[in-house]
Amino acid sequence: MAAPLKERQNAMTDKTSSIDQELIRQLAMLLTETDLTEIEVEHADLRIRVARNLTVAPTAVQVAAAPATVIAAPAVAVSAEASAAGHPGVVNSPMVGTAYRSPEPGTKAFIEVGQTVREGQTLLIVEAMKTMNQIPSPRAGTVKAIMVTDGQPVEYGEPLLIIE
Repeated sequence: MAAPLKERQNAMTDKTSSIDQELIRQLAMLLTETDLTEIEVEHADLRIRVARNLTVAPTAVQVAAAPATVIAAPAVAVSAEASAAGHPGVVNSPMVGTAYRSPEPGTKAFIEVGQTVREGQTLLIVEAMKTMNQIPSPRAGTVKAIMVTDGQPVEYGEPLLIIE
């Protein structure tokens, strides 16, 4: 059992040896299991980036007079995300991870639609690599829309909510 581990370590540190194909397979499986679009590993002078392309069919976006408050249906979320991306009050995810609306399961959410927030106030948490990252409000204002549900995977730059 120690021999395969030693071989993998040698493959990672020896610049002239071939890339560890099993490591790449494991990273690809991790992408699938976690629903991520890319992962990058760096060790010494070796850097491996595994990514997958997801294509999203374009959808027609019809703008309603009143903004949506909480989006629950995935089909609606794509349309609302497209219109929210250009909104001046949008707060985007600073990282890939899992969004949580409350500090612990079963507790009250950090914010609700219609609530007034101050600059720096915690809006939600994005868990990335087992680290809970508080997402602070970039400005004071009123929460107009929340585009994520509790426990939802989020991508870098994905709209999380709108503050006006």
